[in-house]
Parts: sequence; C-alpha cells; structure tokens
Amino acid sequence: LVEEFMVLANVAAAETLREKGSALLYRVHEEPSPEKMESLRELAREAGFNLAKGQVLMTRHFNQLLKQAEGTEFDELINMATLRSMTQAYYAPLNFGHFGLALREYAHFTSPIRRYADLIVHRGLISAHKWGDDGLSPWDIENLEETGKQISEAERRSMAAERDTADRYLAAYLADRVGAEFTGRISGVARFGVFVKLDETGADGLVPIRAIGDEYFRHDPEAQTLEGERTGFRIGLGQRVKVKLAEAEPVTGGIALELLEVEGEAPARSGGRRGRKGPIGRAAGKGRAGAAKAKKKVKRKRG
Repeated sequence: LVEEFMVLANVAAAETLREKGSALLYRVHEEPSPEKMESLRELAREAGFNLAKGQVLMTRHFNQLLKQAEGTEFDELINMATLRSMTQAYYAPLNFGHFGLALREYAHFTSPIRRYADLIVHRGLISAHKWGDDGLSPWDIENLEETGKQISEAERRSMAAERDTADRYLAAYLADRVGAEFTGRISGVARFGVFVKLDETGADGLVPIRAIGDEYFRHDPEAQTLEGERTGFRIGLGQRVKVKLAEAEPVTGGIALELLEVEGEAPARSGGRRGRKGPIGRAAGKGRAGAAKAKKKVKRKRG
C-alpha cells in the first residue's frame, strides 16, 4: 500500500510540473528493442508459451507470459529471460514514458531513501508554485540534461559497486569450500562459458568453456545457448546444473566452477586434458556484471 502511494505521488509530481510548463527530470524506462523481443518470443515458444506478436507490446503482455510460466519448470527461466529483455531506466528532461510501470509519465519525487533526482523535482515544484527562493536556477534548467546523465551514470556505478562487494564477500565465504559440489541454475551464457547462480548462497560463478566438456561448443547469442559440435549436447539459460567449486578469489570476487551435470546429464568427457587451471581470468570479470541483474518480475515497482 505504501509503495502504491509513493508511485502515485511520483506520477502526481510529474503531471503537476508538466501542466505548469516547468522543467523536470523524468524517470524514463523505454520499451525493449525488437531484437530482444524476438529472442524472448522464440524462447517462450520453445518452452510452450506465447508472447503476443503483430501488435504493440505492453507491460501486461509480459505479465501474461510470466503468469503462463508460473509454477512450471520454466518459471525461473522465463523470469530471467524477461528481465534480460528490459532496457535500463534513466533520468532525462524529455518524457518517453515508463514501460515497466505502464505509465505515460513518471518522476522520482519520493522514496524510502532520498535521491538527488527527488531534490531536483522538489526544487522544480518550488519554482512552479513560487514557494520560495530554493527552486531551480536558470543554470540548473539549462544543464538539466547533463544532470540527468550524471545521475544515471552514478546510479549504475553504485549498483556495480554493490554487486562487486557482494561478489567479494561470497567468494571469501566459499574460499574454504573448494572442491565442494553445489546445485544451481544457469543465469547467463557467453561464448567463453556459462554463469551459474548457486542455490545455497546465491553466488554467481563462471564455468569456463574449457571446464564444460571435451568438445567444441558453438555459441548462439540469440537463443542464449552453447551446443556441442560433436554430441549436440545443449546448455541454455535457466537449466538446472550440478557444479564443483574450482576456485574462489576474495580479492576479485571471482568464482570458477566445473560443470558436472546439466538437468541430470553429464557432458561428454574423453578423459583427456581439460585445460590448465590457474587464476580466474578476465572472462569472469567481463560477464559478472551482466549475470547479476536484479531478479524481479515486470510488475509495478519504483522504477
């Protein structure tokens, strides 16, 4: 209930400033790209679900897809894929709507933790209603676009720092458990390997391509899969896996895993060498940020 009132307050602030012809920073969340939509649609089709095609996609279409998958073996897979199809929200003086909230206009006016964007809107309201001398100055208004860019960039840096901190603590916790086996789910697929979110801790680790199996794997970025050239063994987003912890590096937050089973089936191994072991490479750092996105349904939330 409190969240609903906050969303309504944010909408009211945006509407008021727009009606007054005053400058403000909107919280913008644009609709997903056609390419990402087609990829999600194909994934949903393979899982036996349907995402509307041939019409303007709206938030309710995504919620309908999530509802179809709810309670099925594909629930987490569809949730992950839907989230990955979304664009990042940002601040801008021009309004492009908020797709995730299904709102035509939205600004950040209130929240449990005060944001700089909230203060910009507060000062805009002071100027619009002539409540005092603490409103937006001509310089503030002229540089509103640049301010929005800087706030958006700072928000992303903050999120990255939060993820990195969590990664380091989780790696430190797991450092004494090298060799232990864990269950998890594939949370990302790249040409250099797959990312796995462990059930026990929620940690994200990388299974390097060399630790998957003794054959060449072809990467399909659209389908988010790796497929063995010789056996056709297929690894994809959302699959259940069993892995062994190979390395945990607290300084970098890197976690390296060895793949043991995918949906109960072991990848082909010839008994030959699997590639040298060593420090967790740059590949782990490259993809960790992309594999750690917040895991939420496309429902009403505070942007």
